Amino acid sequence: MTPLEPTTERRLIPLTPLSPSGPHGSRSNMTCFFRCGNACDHPEPNRTENGHIQDEIAKAVQRRTVLGGAAAGAGALVLGGLLSPAAAATGTTVVTGRPGGSVDARATKPDLAKATFRPVKPNRRDAVVTARGYTSSVVIGWGDRVVPGAPRFDAYKQTPEAAKMQFGYNCDYVGVLPLRGDHALLVVNHEYTDENIMFPADTYTDAEIKAIAMSNHGMSVVRIKRGKAPGSWKQVKNLKKCPENKRYHIETLFKLDGPAAGDERLQTSVDPTGTRARGTLNNCAGGTTPWGTVLSGEENFNQYFDASDGLDERYTAEYARYGITGSGRGWSEVDPRFDLTNEPHEAHRFGWIVEIDPMNPKVTPRKHTMLGRFKHEGANIIISKTGHAVAYMGDDERGDYLYKFVSAKKFDARKSRKAHRHNKELLSQGTLYVAKLLGDGSEDGLYDGTGRWIKLTTDTESFVPGMSVADVLIFTRLASDLVAPTKMDRPEDVEPNLVNGKVYAALTNNSNRGSAAMPVDEANPVGSSMVRASLDAPLTEASGNRNGYVLEISAVEGNHSRNDFTWDLMLVCGDPSAAETYFGGFDKSKVSPISCPDNVSFDSDGNLWISTDGNVLGSNDGIFRVPVSGPNRGQVLQFVTMPLGAEACGPLITDNNRSLFFAVQHPGEIDGATFESQASTWPHTNDYPRPAVCVAYKDR
Repeated sequence: MTPLEPTTERRLIPLTPLSPSGPHGSRSNMTCFFRCGNACDHPEPNRTENGHIQDEIAKAVQRRTVLGGAAAGAGALVLGGLLSPAAAATGTTVVTGRPGGSVDARATKPDLAKATFRPVKPNRRDAVVTARGYTSSVVIGWGDRVVPGAPRFDAYKQTPEAAKMQFGYNCDYVGVLPLRGDHALLVVNHEYTDENIMFPADTYTDAEIKAIAMSNHGMSVVRIKRGKAPGSWKQVKNLKKCPENKRYHIETLFKLDGPAAGDERLQTSVDPTGTRARGTLNNCAGGTTPWGTVLSGEENFNQYFDASDGLDERYTAEYARYGITGSGRGWSEVDPRFDLTNEPHEAHRFGWIVEIDPMNPKVTPRKHTMLGRFKHEGANIIISKTGHAVAYMGDDERGDYLYKFVSAKKFDARKSRKAHRHNKELLSQGTLYVAKLLGDGSEDGLYDGTGRWIKLTTDTESFVPGMSVADVLIFTRLASDLVAPTKMDRPEDVEPNLVNGKVYAALTNNSNRGSAAMPVDEANPVGSSMVRASLDAPLTEASGNRNGYVLEISAVEGNHSRNDFTWDLMLVCGDPSAAETYFGGFDKSKVSPISCPDNVSFDSDGNLWISTDGNVLGSNDGIFRVPVSGPNRGQVLQFVTMPLGAEACGPLITDNNRSLFFAVQHPGEIDGATFESQASTWPHTNDYPRPAVCVAYKDR
């Protein structure tokens, strides 16, 4: 970084108030600006005529109407090599009556997969609200010390150096890797920063704010231990006894590996080899691999780059397809590599899947070019019947695609160091695919559609005419456009369920659906959505897909290495009283309202857990449990809600289903809030909010 300029005065980011019916939905303008650079205000980067998921959903719902929904829960596969049918059963007790009805708190169980609980009602409280009989506690929050030598956090004494040793801002993905005894490693992403509520006025210069914000991005690895209450966890405070603790930040060195590493378009003046990238940005979701490492997705990286004198004309189409405009955050004032005029390739070094080895903090982390470059939400792996590692991924943009990668080599299940080294190379060679969904379905009505994975490239051969292997991997969006996959409505977290072997994708929303640019046909039930401006307001109609879906994908014959699959629209989210909603065939009078699914996870019984981002039904965001099979398939029950302005991230069920880890991201991020005039003070330890990782468990 260049020296900071202490004479520059701090300026708040100007934010225009939002309309509830605008493209942002219920998200504050602050969240939209700081998180994704107001992506919804810009034209959709995908301008192709490729088919859209909405068209296939319309056909699916037409068939479901004819069939009366009778087959919605049929055809569930229990795959060989996974769990038995008995183990796959959810064992969840049906809650009679509408959500919020009486349930004896004494009936609550530590096992969150099987527990009967009274669903949390929609609310606007500035608190984490768990179901009755359960509680939650903060494990670690913004500014807490991570490595030895880190100073105690003081909002008035922040520095870039301190931030690189402290827990970063706006935690997202949460992973837990067990250690011996009662200890484990907590791995967390730090997606983005909100300078308007992080910094007190008249204390920092603009340059200082930029440098500190940059250092608050990245990832943290922190040792934790079980608390006294079953299911509870807390940070190990003696950092000298935490050799694995580490902060991955804007200056951390990453190795670019895979076929595109070393390509001229990844080379910069600082790194003429094109193999050594500095830092990781906008890390959103992720996943733990079967070999014990963690994958993290670099998502809205496009918003950080400036252009002091225009963009390089060689990459006009490429920059545009990735939403790179050169109107960044001004970071080039403190680090010149963020000026694309002088370093046109620096942006190409972001937008990858990152792999870190938390158990071995001295090992250089990687950016895997073989998994393609786009706005990665995350990546999650299942081992196929053939023994290959299969990664599922989503490109979080309106109208972009679902992806799959299949490794060339097979997974080694042994616990040896040699096997670990072998498995860490699996994501460097293989085949990258993009999904095309077809709405013709099966004649017996067991599925809503079929699909196929279109081959883009292997590590040695491109299947996209006119594009090399490196072309496909560095500019994956442009390569995919040429093979006509299916446009999706913001495909975010895509995760395999290890109990039933199916894959579940959160399609968060698309406010443009139904516009002239994205027309719908008469049969499309989600060209408009029912929304609620506040808890006590009536439902009103808004254009577009405002509440989102959960898509269920089944590999044919349970083999994830195959190129064909079937799909089912398991949830059409929204208020249960809205005609367009669908909950897997379950009685709509007995489910919780749910809006804007973002992250998905599973307990050991195979239940789906969904966290939301941007609820447009008047309530705070939350986390929901949903059985995916049996008589309760589709029974959406809200287990916990977030504080004001926050979204729910994570979630993660672990420790024999006794612990629900989740991240409270951007509490208090409400238009008009400043450090001096906060909209939230959660977790109420200071007079300003501090994003944090929490754990919920049975109340003693």
